[in-house]
Amino acid sequence: MAELVREGKVRALGLSEAGSATIRRAQAVHPIAALQSEYSLWTRDPEEDVLATCRELGIGFVPYSPLGRGFLTGAIRKADDLAADDFRRQVPRFQAENFEANAALVAALERLAAEKGVTAAQLALAWVLSQGDDIVPIPGARKLHHLEQNAAAADITLSAAELQQLGEAIPAAQVAGKRYSDASLAMTNL
Repeated sequence: MAELVREGKVRALGLSEAGSATIRRAQAVHPIAALQSEYSLWTRDPEEDVLATCRELGIGFVPYSPLGRGFLTGAIRKADDLAADDFRRQVPRFQAENFEANAALVAALERLAAEKGVTAAQLALAWVLSQGDDIVPIPGARKLHHLEQNAAAADITLSAAELQQLGEAIPAAQVAGKRYSDASLAMTNL
């Protein structure tokens, strides 16, 4: 890949779901522009060491699924809201034994959002954005009004007290279920 950059065929290199050791090995070969990994109020794995590594090396961080695969929007009220072929039905966090516990966390997010006069999705995105200027989330949006709501999250300022409230409302340790199956998780953070 570094050779392709030198040839002008590739502008910059990025990684996805890499662990700190891999990021450092890659950076030693060629500068890495960005790392894309899942990161949200209910997926905080990068906080363990990946974010610090990116910051140390000057690598941008691009969180995908900053809305928890749509769950943090509050639009998914029951597992049956997902189509029969929706891949999220295979994700442990969306399965029956975990769904109800996670729905309670989203209810807390919705209460805080209502107090602030924003949507749950906007508050969840504002939280991600508040984690650093080097973080540029990529939320999905299938409808124009979702795109507009997502963009408006950039204008939301969260105080230290509000950030603490959010962290207490959705503590990472209380999110029920893994973000992927064990087989899929084995391929992340390497």
